[in-house]
Amino acid sequence: MRPRWTVTAPLAAAVAAALVPAGAAQAAPASPGHGGKQVRCVFTPTPDNPAAKPVRAPRSKARAHGKVDVVLITNFGAVSIRMDRGNAPCAVHNFASLTRQRFYDRTRCWRLTNSARLGVLQCGDIYAAEKGGPGYEFDDELTGKETYPRGTVAMGNWGPDTNGSQFFLVHSRADIPPAYTVLGKVTHGLGVLDRIVKGGIKPGGSSPQDGEPAKPVKIYKVFARG
Repeated sequence: MRPRWTVTAPLAAAVAAALVPAGAAQAAPASPGHGGKQVRCVFTPTPDNPAAKPVRAPRSKARAHGKVDVVLITNFGAVSIRMDRGNAPCAVHNFASLTRQRFYDRTRCWRLTNSARLGVLQCGDIYAAEKGGPGYEFDDELTGKETYPRGTVAMGNWGPDTNGSQFFLVHSRADIPPAYTVLGKVTHGLGVLDRIVKGGIKPGGSSPQDGEPAKPVKIYKVFARG
């Protein structure tokens, strides 16, 4: 049975402020060269992995310029993200579409990794880590020069060109190959990620440095503007 979560009044009141990027926000990643106003995106159905929630694939044309400000309202607090359409028009277009369709509402971040090489929080799956996507996939948007410093938000995948709904937030470091499309940067709320990390990882998994957060991380609501 899916848990019933509600947004409290203080969290809802924080959304308007959180949608305004902080003055010390990190710069958006460099564009891989989308010069036009629109690009064509291909969203391929995955019959063997049907949608975990009733959502439609986004329309095929995506804007290739501008920003999208996103707020994740969680039980640990609000995390604000600025996404760059110019860097990853199809991925940002997809994230905004899933947000409008409330795909991410009342979900959980199922995986927390905190090792010397990798420190990320993985979200976007409905049922469990790696389980429960939107019923389609789409291609990577990469230059081969991507890096993933603290605060980076990027698409998770199951291999090349298998993007769906999964994404991760880098809470400390990510020494990984440039194989994950960068959506944008956290502009406010890194302290929220720090509190999640401080809560630790649930024992009994395959590794004490990788597994389900010891304290469940619940996404009550996601907002997007832009």
